[in-house]
Order: sequence, then structure tokens, then C-alpha cells
Amino acid sequence: MSPEIATAARRTRKGTPNHPIGFRRELAKLACEPGVSVARLALEHGLNTNLLFKWRRAYQAGQYEPPTLLPVEVTHEERTIESAAAALPVQSQNKAQPVVAGVIEICVGIARVRIEGTPDAATLRVVLRTLRAAAEAET
Repeated sequence: MSPEIATAARRTRKGTPNHPIGFRRELAKLACEPGVSVARLALEHGLNTNLLFKWRRAYQAGQYEPPTLLPVEVTHEERTIESAAAALPVQSQNKAQPVVAGVIEICVGIARVRIEGTPDAATLRVVLRTLRAAAEAET
């Protein structure tokens, strides 16, 4: 029913297997196919059915997709008091809610990301996933 997938897994100190992301992705992808018995697939690969269901949910949520990288421009900017004051909240046209033009700086390991302005949620999600993937790759 399914192609052979290598089940090599590193073991943690507690003896629990730590399966590679590629292995999880492939099994989750197979578990999403119509007509596939998740219990049988788990049994064929020596896994707990609940674990495979968890991997399938993560796959459907997009957690196993490779991170999408965005173009980055590195600049060196001298900050003055005037430019720092520009990052404060600005009153919007309708005066109901202020528009915040701020700065987000995230440091993970040796990676450092600085986002200025008001990024949308999708952009932040991509940045955080990329940083998480980079941090996991370091360990």
C-alpha cells in the first residue's frame, strides 16, 4: 500500500525515539490520503496510532513544510532622537485607534531578525517558522 520509508530514528536519553522531520512528513502525507487506515499505517511502521494522528494534524497545519525565505536587505542606520521618536504611535485619521509603527527584534541563537513597521500575521508566522527551523538545525 505504501512505499518503504526508512524508520531510522535517533534515541533521546530517555530512550524515546526522535524521528526525523522528513520521516514524519512522509508518513503524515500518506496518512492524509483517502482510504488509508492510519492505524494500519502506524502498525506497519511500529508507531503508536495517536502519534501518527498528531503528525497528520501538524502536517495539515503546515508545520512540516520547509520554511519560506524572504529577501533581506542589510543596512546600517545611525539612530538619532528624531528617528527614534518616529517609531512612537501615530494618531490615525479617524482618531479611534492609533496606528503603531514599531520595531520587533527577535534573537534566536546567532540569528537576529529586526522587523520595522506593522507586519501582517502571515509575515510574522513565516519569520517565526524560519527561526524555529534554524534553531532546530543548530541542535
